[in-house]
Amino acid sequence: MDDSQPLTFKEMCATFDVTPRTLRYYEYIELLSPHREGRARLYGPREVARMTLILRGRRFGFSLEEIRQWLQIYDQEGTEAQTRAFISMADRKLCELAEQYRQLDATVLELRTLRDEAVSTMNDRPDRETK
Repeated sequence: MDDSQPLTFKEMCATFDVTPRTLRYYEYIELLSPHREGRARLYGPREVARMTLILRGRRFGFSLEEIRQWLQIYDQEGTEAQTRAFISMADRKLCELAEQYRQLDATVLELRTLRDEAVSTMNDRPDRETK
């Protein structure tokens, strides 16, 4: 992508593999603010960078409201405050993910144990039916 040329609405959707509805929604909730020329929306480097951060945040499980507030910190207080906020958000998310991982690991272990018991029960039956 040429940084000097803004992206059109269609190009923005294609670049980030999002639907027009998603892009319009991000504008509606003020995550993105493209430059407008008549009815055309043009997305410059700032909006492209914000979209990259939005999608990354979504991938990590942050809500759109968390992302909106985090982006707003940059606009109001600058990079250092935004970085501090990110560290705090990341710490919280890492704790949540660790707990989800622990729960998932316990569930997998329980299911594997039940499955192995069922296999063992089937193999121990002398009068096994074959169907």
